[in-house]
Amino acid sequence: MVTIYNLKPIFQNLLKPLLNKIAKLGITPNQITLTTLVFCVFVGLMLAYTQGAKWLLILLPLILLLRMALNALDGMLAKTYQLQTPLGAMLNELGDVIADAALYLPFALIPFISPTLIVIFVITALLTEMAGLLGKTRRYEGPMGKSDRAFLMGTLGLLIGLDLLPMTWVNPILIIAIALNSWTIINRCRKGLIA
Repeated sequence: MVTIYNLKPIFQNLLKPLLNKIAKLGITPNQITLTTLVFCVFVGLMLAYTQGAKWLLILLPLILLLRMALNALDGMLAKTYQLQTPLGAMLNELGDVIADAALYLPFALIPFISPTLIVIFVITALLTEMAGLLGKTRRYEGPMGKSDRAFLMGTLGLLIGLDLLPMTWVNPILIIAIALNSWTIINRCRKGLIA
């Protein structure tokens, strides 16, 4: 199934010049992972405190793109320079689910968005990541992986911030996203059992 994750090689190629500069500075993958996590939690707290300030929602696609770039860089740095560690793998997986929760739960505080649907969306998102870890190898099947969720929530944030999306559309979109998360969980579990 085609997802935004399929674009990862292209994205990584764009980041290669930056990767070499980071390596020369002696920055470690774990430092990038922890910096990304702190950044995402800070943005999430700002979203919660402002109850989804329009300026912050408009910036959300750029924030999520930066998060994706940093996520890619920590893995590329670890693999390219043989800096992989069990701690790094653990921080990477925990960082992903904590960052997802931090960035997406504040949408529950935006008027007219169902807090229940946001919580279910976040729970099913976390379960997609858990399902990806359960097989013999890490599973990335879609249709709603981490990159797809980032694209969806960034787009929602931008459209809400610019008043281009009727608020009555948000909850139905979330219901569809929850269904796609659930489909992803099933796909990853099914593939994890046979691969």
